[in-house]
Amino acid sequence: MNLRRIFLSLCLSACFLPVNAAEEEDIFSLLNLDYPGLEQVKSLHALGEDAAAAESLLAYFRTRKSEGTPELPSVQGLTITASQQKMADEALEHRFFAHYGYQPSYFYGDDIDWRYWPVKDNELRWQLHRHKWFTPMGYAYQVSRDPKYAMEWALEYQDWIRKNPLVALDDKEFEITGNSALDSLQENMCYAWRPLEVSHRVQDQILQFQLFLDSPAFTPEFLLLFLKNYHRHVEFLRQHYSKEGNHLLFEAQRTLYAGAFFPEFKAASNWREGGVKILNREIERQVYPDGGQYELDPHYHLAAINVFCKALEMARLHGFGNEFPASYGSTVERMIEFYAQICYPDYSNPCFSDAKLTTKEEVLGSYRRWSKLFPENAFIRYMATEGREGELPDSLCKGFMDSGFFVFRSGWGPDATQMVVKAGPKGEWHCQPDNGTFELWYKGMRLFPDSGSYVYAGDGEVMAWRNWFRQTSSHNTVTLDDRNLAVTQSRTLLWIPDGDTPVLVTENPSYEGLTHRRSIFFVQHAFFVLVDEVYGPAHGEVGVHFHPGPDMEGQYTLVCQGPPKMVYETRKGWMSTAYRHKVARPHRVYHATKKSGRSIRFVTVLLPGEKAHQVRIGRLFAHEGTLQLTIWDNKEKYALQYIINN
Repeated sequence: MNLRRIFLSLCLSACFLPVNAAEEEDIFSLLNLDYPGLEQVKSLHALGEDAAAAESLLAYFRTRKSEGTPELPSVQGLTITASQQKMADEALEHRFFAHYGYQPSYFYGDDIDWRYWPVKDNELRWQLHRHKWFTPMGYAYQVSRDPKYAMEWALEYQDWIRKNPLVALDDKEFEITGNSALDSLQENMCYAWRPLEVSHRVQDQILQFQLFLDSPAFTPEFLLLFLKNYHRHVEFLRQHYSKEGNHLLFEAQRTLYAGAFFPEFKAASNWREGGVKILNREIERQVYPDGGQYELDPHYHLAAINVFCKALEMARLHGFGNEFPASYGSTVERMIEFYAQICYPDYSNPCFSDAKLTTKEEVLGSYRRWSKLFPENAFIRYMATEGREGELPDSLCKGFMDSGFFVFRSGWGPDATQMVVKAGPKGEWHCQPDNGTFELWYKGMRLFPDSGSYVYAGDGEVMAWRNWFRQTSSHNTVTLDDRNLAVTQSRTLLWIPDGDTPVLVTENPSYEGLTHRRSIFFVQHAFFVLVDEVYGPAHGEVGVHFHPGPDMEGQYTLVCQGPPKMVYETRKGWMSTAYRHKVARPHRVYHATKKSGRSIRFVTVLLPGEKAHQVRIGRLFAHEGTLQLTIWDNKEKYALQYIINN
């Protein structure tokens, strides 16, 4: 690397990848040279003096007035975190931060190998092409004013362009097929030019443009290269949007960003308008009337909120906020309220489906941004100020009937008891086969957290872990023969959120010939009684699964009563709250054989807290839409019942 340092010092005033006249002319043809401020650029270009035109264009960008982005309105007064500095310094040595799940960062070679794949996890290779270390290098440059960060960034930027060209794909676009006939360039396209990764670069290169623009690396020649590459990215993205899901949201929002930040491009209005059009359409398609996002995953729900909000922020910042109708903002507000309701007093979220934990600092930052967008919303303001301002909803318990999330809550403070239940429609890709599952929070402890996801996709070893975490038996719900649910389409039969004992009854046709009905009583807002009824012609081993958190033994009492020959079993379980991070925990299973045409029931009493409980479960009576049950906790007697009026 010493030779590289010498080379960098020689390059401080040099030009990178000089472009020929034909390429320069092509670049200028992408710009609207009638845009205010580009008069001199237009004049010089018309005279054939493109080198001077490039110098004038660089001077224009260095002095133009721009509102920037919501993330970086200005480069004045920036600071850098320790983690950002570490990424920047490691990048100087080609140790690239590609993914939080893979640390320490891998070395990609003195001559960068953009196809290096140390672990056959697709995410590791995809996310390498998001260049997450480029923006920290920009912060390091702005704070230190050391040109080495800018020069190295420019070299790596050009190296990536040179080694990751756009090529035609013979096979189905942007899917890894395993077809050995795909040559190395085509295979690389699946990673380097997947639309989601392209959109990341489209957004982040705006930040890098702001951070490095005044550096010696940004020569006139490099500017032309940058603009041409950026234009290629956005146009490619517009022609290869993902068909649906959160990927499409990210891609549309970032295309909008491109059009707003670079109005000098002829295509800028099309970029901006196209992004707005997709987001206006998708917010109606992807968000249920109750505010839940259709992947039914708290982590991606949060991501979708931020996509919609960032687009609205950028639109308002650059003067086209009226292109989003009032209904767009109302829907985002409902999404925020949904998220606030299902999260816990410490601002953490349940890890249903592929969700991961987000830090309180990050979530609070989001609430503060949201509160600026919706200043009249007292609930959002309450969350943004940690209760110093604003108001909480009137009801403690809340049901989201469209998306199938239900919240039992004794209070909003850290000493509260809170259960969140997931029992709704079939979700999209990140949703797992877990209908009927729940998480339980008690006085700051996650007593029964969901298993999470651990990893997404890759080779056989990676997929084995993926499949373990997403399987139905890894959730707090019911299985037949330990198989994954064949159907995830719960319907709500009863929801009574008020009174001394709120009640929820949901039903899912889980397997062919077998339906699971789960009733949950929040007794005196203190403990829970779960009644699991399984009926239909199917036969097999029915299991009721419970997954307490690590080191939570002694923090709860769990008593289950089932059929006469019910068996209790302890297995090894896992939980994951971050990508590729897992911890062991117990997996408790109560199971019994169900014969054809017979119904069986399990009654489980779940009492949080260290207090010793002597629990007795009385005889259960259930007929059609009526259920009656008596529970004794020590000497206290509780009569539970409901009637469902079909």
